Amino acid sequence: MNLKGIVAVAGKPGLWRALAQNKTGFILESLDAQKVKLMANLSTAKIAALEEITIFSDEEDILLKDVLERMKGLKSVPDAKADGRQLRELFREVAPGHDEERVYASDMKKIVSWYHILKDMPLFSEAEPTAAVAEEPVAEPEPVKPAKAAKAAKKSELAEEPAAPKKAAKKK
Repeated sequence: MNLKGIVAVAGKPGLWRALAQNKTGFILESLDAQKVKLMANLSTAKIAALEEITIFSDEEDILLKDVLERMKGLKSVPDAKADGRQLRELFREVAPGHDEERVYASDMKKIVSWYHILKDMPLFSEAEPTAAVAEEPVAEPEPVKPAKAAKAAKKSELAEEPAAPKKAAKKK
């Protein structure tokens, strides 16, 4: 699952794709059918990248992308408007060990609604880009031949010398 560039914005429903960044914020596009564009100012908007969101746990926090991956493997995921007990049962299955006191029904509803937005998108099926880069042999620099080195040094000396001032033509 590739969630790179997908963000949630506090106070704005749904999920957004970061299209570009400038010095004041991000240009975002909604992932819904309307494809609404939004300029999110970094000084006022609270933006969270989905790949960095975690869920409170009794031990180590659980990554949201792991929970979404487990949801993808289920036969059916309830609607975000489902009863709190159904959502809690779902989370016991997809986020075992989550802190039931700190993960509220509203959090679970939001995550389930995000899942329903993402499940049909191609990026949800894509594999994460791997950081493994094929090692290419590094080419050794060619040794500089003495004749070429002398010629290059002479050119640089000429470039450093100030040009002689041109004499102005006398007007008659």
